[in-house]
Amino acid sequence: MILELRTPIKDEDIYALKAGDVIHITGKMVTARDAAHQKALGFRKEGKEIPVSLEGLAVFHCGPIVKGKEVIAAGPTTSTRMESLEADFIREFNVKVIIGKGGMGDKTLKALEENTCVYCSFTGGCGVLASNGIKSIEKVIWLEELGAPEALWVFNVERFGPLIVSMDSHGRSLYKEVEERARERLKDYFKE
Repeated sequence: MILELRTPIKDEDIYALKAGDVIHITGKMVTARDAAHQKALGFRKEGKEIPVSLEGLAVFHCGPIVKGKEVIAAGPTTSTRMESLEADFIREFNVKVIIGKGGMGDKTLKALEENTCVYCSFTGGCGVLASNGIKSIEKVIWLEELGAPEALWVFNVERFGPLIVSMDSHGRSLYKEVEERARERLKDYFKE
């Protein structure tokens, strides 16, 4: 079954999700990569608000390709780049869905559980497919300062996905499970 979540997303909607579920998102979604994470957290540390509320939203690890007012491609960025920042980002801004590729580590997994958030995978190399779900650009923040790939892009999306819940708010990570199975198989392989 494919579920559709609408932003702002409620804790009970996230809590009901399990690793392996497939979802689509409709509503507002924001992109954020390394520099945007650092800048937003810096603002919060200084007691300043960022120019968009992220509460209840989906944050996409993405540097979109935009031509005029149209998103041409919006493929995911490798999420481990944000591992050192993501737990604080989730806590500070109360986001509910992180979208990227490749998964994240234990620090983020713990923050997902403590803050009722999920990490969803979007297939790498499918940037044009992702752009199909982006219906409009609401605004772009820090474009001049950070450049197009690192800016905060605020999109209105409709049935954005499909997204696989890869790390849920119950402490389960499909990435960890695959890694553990691979290690076990390697042990068996080397025994032979």
